[in-house]
Amino acid sequence: MYLYVPKNHHLNKSLKIIECPRDAMQGLKYFIPTKDKVRYIQSLLDVGFDTIDFGSFVSPKAIPQMKDTAEVVAALDLSQTATKLLAIIANLRGAKSAVQFNQIAYLGYPFSLSEIFQMRNTAKTISQSCDLLQQIMDLSVQYDKTVNVYFSMGFGNPYGDPWNEEIVEEWVVKVRAMGVRLISLSDTVGTADPHTIQKIFSYLIPKYPDIEFGAHLHTHPTTWHEKVDAAYQAGCRRFDSAIKGFGGCPMAKDELVGNLPTEKLLTYFTQNKIETGIKMTRFENAYNEAQKVFLGNNL
Repeated sequence: MYLYVPKNHHLNKSLKIIECPRDAMQGLKYFIPTKDKVRYIQSLLDVGFDTIDFGSFVSPKAIPQMKDTAEVVAALDLSQTATKLLAIIANLRGAKSAVQFNQIAYLGYPFSLSEIFQMRNTAKTISQSCDLLQQIMDLSVQYDKTVNVYFSMGFGNPYGDPWNEEIVEEWVVKVRAMGVRLISLSDTVGTADPHTIQKIFSYLIPKYPDIEFGAHLHTHPTTWHEKVDAAYQAGCRRFDSAIKGFGGCPMAKDELVGNLPTEKLLTYFTQNKIETGIKMTRFENAYNEAQKVFLGNNL
């Protein structure tokens, strides 16, 4: 496959790995005790990740697993880490809760490019989601937070909603006008192909140098490498992942589709002699903690 690699400074930007325990935990049927969440996330803060997507301020009825996010963030010790915290929010109430914590640097907002998925995910139309995003942006300026907009269904969708590269760019332009400077494209149900991933990133990254683009990839165990390689070769330097690939979108039709496994991502970078800043001994410790949290609680 021919990959166009843009010849610009983006290829020299430092790599950022965002570990996503929130995404890994939120769909579990059993509740992980708060103290176990704190211990696990604390172990992740020692590893050298750029950011931890640690929790979400959403309705406890919608996602019971995240009802203790405020308690978790209050219990974390950030004094010995440069890693930043990101919390997902889906409405203004959640945003107002999240901005009260100085420990939280990023507000993550899921913005679907599919009208059907936006309704299913947040019970809002895309137009309503736009209005809400503007309010969130205003709040983020007031409280000195950075908003990370996730373009759900960023590489296409299974619902038949209109999608092409022009639509993606149209929304980039719209949210950029609101002040958004961090956009993660999400392969929400794990169906994106490497060609599409490469095409989108290699077009957007050089054209909008003031925006940081990230990849939130959901993958099958056999497709992770080609997706990561396509994104990296096209200039992407921000990757979301979760240890052992736990979690992912419950709407994916293949139960083997989950989050991009962090250990696989690290293997890719190691094999290609790409510096990650990850402390591998600390990572092994966090990996072991993940085994306890995700497997131990389910015995």
